[in-house]
Amino acid sequence: MLKIVALLCASITVTYADGHSTVCPASESPVLQVLGSGGPIADDGRASSGYLVWINGRSRFLIDAGGGVFLRFGEAGARFKDLEHIAISHFHTDHSSDLSALLKSGYFSDRTDTLGISGPAGEGEYPGMNEYLLRLLAPEKGAYAYLDGYLDGSAGLVKLAPHTVDAQSQEFSRVYGSPAGTNEVAALGVPHGPVPALAYRIRIGEKSIVFSGDQNGSSDAFMDFASGSDVMVMHMPVPEGINLTGRNLHAPPSRIGEIAAKAAVGKLVLSHFMARSLADLEANLDEIRARFDGELVLANDLDCVGI
Repeated sequence: MLKIVALLCASITVTYADGHSTVCPASESPVLQVLGSGGPIADDGRASSGYLVWINGRSRFLIDAGGGVFLRFGEAGARFKDLEHIAISHFHTDHSSDLSALLKSGYFSDRTDTLGISGPAGEGEYPGMNEYLLRLLAPEKGAYAYLDGYLDGSAGLVKLAPHTVDAQSQEFSRVYGSPAGTNEVAALGVPHGPVPALAYRIRIGEKSIVFSGDQNGSSDAFMDFASGSDVMVMHMPVPEGINLTGRNLHAPPSRIGEIAAKAAVGKLVLSHFMARSLADLEANLDEIRARFDGELVLANDLDCVGI
């Protein structure tokens, strides 16, 4: 049972029957909000991958836009006009399928400035960011050609500024920097089987948060990339005993713990759960705790975590 308690600036604040709100409390420090903590199968009661970084009460960075993130974005009270950058880790549906819905929603905002968006380079069945946007938005041939104004800023839509990152490079790329120099987003290619994929590091002043994206945990470059971050979000869709095919795509819990410990992160947030990783959750968490003794947070949709 839901109770609508406020309506302000076209966003809805919702309070659930147990008393928790979908909106993060005001904070002078940046805040991570989990929009989607689930995976690609509709059996975990969670939205697919998506995260917001709030700064001074404004939704500044969106990382991934999997199925259900469109709904959670609204429930969180986020505003399209406040976004500084959208960062897509890769083009599996559970990380990108709600992007077009969010863009449609953006038509109804009063945003006028260009919006940066980043993603991996690619080809064929895994297109790069530029090609992905064309397949969605290209005039006449795009799946949503009526939104083609996002490609050039016409028809009352803001222009998207895509930034494509070489996912095979072991060097990170800066994909966004705020005019004042206080906020910055960097991307690094990470191994996710045959899929071009990225991790992201966002710096907000002296604070930093790393999003591992989907990866198998074999990259030494990622260890350096994540080193010393205040918060690291890592995905745990597989259990410790996953087969070799699964390990080629995703890091098992033991490897997650090793990475968090070696990178000396301040706080580890586990997310992107699937039924198979939740089935014996305590055993999987024991594998992490045996290697990482820092703060551990298990993400749920709409959770707020201080950075």
